[in-house]
Parts: sequence; structure tokens; C-alpha cells
Amino acid sequence: QVQLVESGGGLVQAGGSLRLSCAASGRTFSNYAMGWFRQAPGKEREFVAAISWSGDSTYYADSVKGRFTISRDNAKNTVYLQMNRLKPEDTAVYYCAADLWPGVPSRMKTSYDYWGQGTQVTVSS
Repeated sequence: QVQLVESGGGLVQAGGSLRLSCAASGRTFSNYAMGWFRQAPGKEREFVAAISWSGDSTYYADSVKGRFTISRDNAKNTVYLQMNRLKPEDTAVYYCAADLWPGVPSRMKTSYDYWGQGTQVTVSS
């Protein structure tokens, strides 16, 4: 079992920044890939970013590339999402997820085994 708890969401003006954190417990954190997804009202949950178990490989949705950065600290069992130059269309509930498959991190939400409860990010124009 893996438990995931997100934090760091909030209300920010367009152009601002937020850093989300996701603390993991349960299985050995460094053994699995991690991803961030988001879901806006009335929309499907979509991929945002993913990182390999070692942190050496990262992947981003085109909509956030160059603005968001995913990172992890295996000593702290935590994955981060630094979000810069935020836009109103980034408004959503953000979820972290754990993929126990040791291969390349997936962009597909169906590949992830465990999910956090989500944290709200609201970007005002």
C-alpha cells in the first residue's frame, strides 16, 4: 500500500507561482515513478508531469512544458511540482499518483496504482 498526501494548493494571480508537494508513505518511495495529474470542473483528469524513480527522467504535458517542473527527494519521500507563470486555465484539482511499474513513467492515468486526495489550485485573471 502507498498513501499519498498533497499540499501547497491555493489561490494565486495569473503570472504567479505555487509549489505543490506530495508526501508518500508505505512502500519504499524510491522504487516507483510518480506523476501529477489535474482535473478541472467538467473535464477529464489529465496528465501534467511524471518523474522516474531515480529522478533522472521527467515528462511533461505540452500545455505546461517550460512553466512547470517536477522533482523528487527520495530521502524525504516527497515529490514536488513547481508551477510558474500560472494561467487561469491551470485552475484545477491537482493529484499526485504512484506508478509501481519500474519502467518509463506513463502519461496514462490508468497506469497509476495509488492516488492522493487532491489539492485545489485556482488562478485568477
